[in-house]
Amino acid sequence: MIFHKPTLVWFLVFFFGFGLSGTVSAQTFESDERALLKVDDGISFSKDSLFLMNLRFRMQNRAGFNTFGGDDFGVEEYEMRVRRMRLRFDGFVGTRKLQYYIQLGFSKADLDLENSEIAQPLRDAIVYYFLTPNFYLGFGQSKLPGNRQRVTSSGNLQFADRSLANGFFNIDRDFGFFVYKTFLFKNQSALQAKGVISSGEGRNSTKTNNGLAYTGRLEYLPFGAFKNVGDYSEGDLEFEPKPRLSIGISYSANLKATRTGGQLGPALFDNRNIYTLIVDGMFKYQGWAVLGEFFSRDATDPITYGPENQIRYVTVGNGINIQVSRMLSRKSELAVRYSAVQPREDIISLQDRTEESIVGYSYYIRKHRIKIQGNAGYKWLEGLPGFENTSNSFTGMFQVEFGI
Repeated sequence: MIFHKPTLVWFLVFFFGFGLSGTVSAQTFESDERALLKVDDGISFSKDSLFLMNLRFRMQNRAGFNTFGGDDFGVEEYEMRVRRMRLRFDGFVGTRKLQYYIQLGFSKADLDLENSEIAQPLRDAIVYYFLTPNFYLGFGQSKLPGNRQRVTSSGNLQFADRSLANGFFNIDRDFGFFVYKTFLFKNQSALQAKGVISSGEGRNSTKTNNGLAYTGRLEYLPFGAFKNVGDYSEGDLEFEPKPRLSIGISYSANLKATRTGGQLGPALFDNRNIYTLIVDGMFKYQGWAVLGEFFSRDATDPITYGPENQIRYVTVGNGINIQVSRMLSRKSELAVRYSAVQPREDIISLQDRTEESIVGYSYYIRKHRIKIQGNAGYKWLEGLPGFENTSNSFTGMFQVEFGI
């Protein structure tokens, strides 16, 4: 059941954010969904304590293929390109309480040319002010606190791409006001509350209507913090000596949304209210890692019609993503994924039920910074996995990630 009132989000955020302040310790907790970088990473430029700028880059070069489908295993198309080329800047000015994060993307896939008439290299541009080490505010454009895999940097993934379900239901980036509050308890457990009021139009929008987006997220870590912010890095590269678990729930209400995915996708022919519920978790222990995500999206009357009876619709329904991995050594990892999207009945004639299974191998030269990855997967529609179904297909991918 999904609640359609954005006030629920803010009740949860402010209840947990301010009602529990007497139960926390004085320690800091570093896990959040900003850049997920330490300020000493990359190439640093500084002037005493007046300012710090860290510069980082990374690229993902890949080659892959897709088969024709069914029992025709011939290659229909190849994919050979620079999937991502990113440049990042982060640091502080004047005081460590005033920090910034900027990210630019230069590959064709990063420029959002499918939904924009001009290239859009700007991905993140946000300023943060730390009231305390565990309580800070942000203003600008950044990732919303949505599902764990989307918030995790694409440089910290154990597969070449995010899941099928993430592609349909993630809430991506937006411009707005961000609030983060973390509580550490005496038993080392931690609670994080995150809330955002944003435009609802996605990144680099020029204007918005009078409907905004309201997003809230709670995360609970019953056994304490992961090593190296591992709750937002796939695979147990740190070989956690004790079990570590993070459970999260996000809810987003995008009112008068203008795009098919809320912050993403082509323009709808009429505005719609879009409600997205996400529940996810990450578990790691001694080289094993398990990631699970559940998505549910709702919208009243999700189908919109153009002046010539064209159709554009909100993808309402449910999705899941499950990943299990094992570090075979300090350098190599084997991972498997199952992901599925189940559309709601009112759009079932427009959107197929889709499932995908992938096996992946990663060789970490310098953890996630420099790695080699290979994936092989199979996608099928309408719950019919047999090879004879012509809409089903195989895919393969080889990717090298290189960065600092």
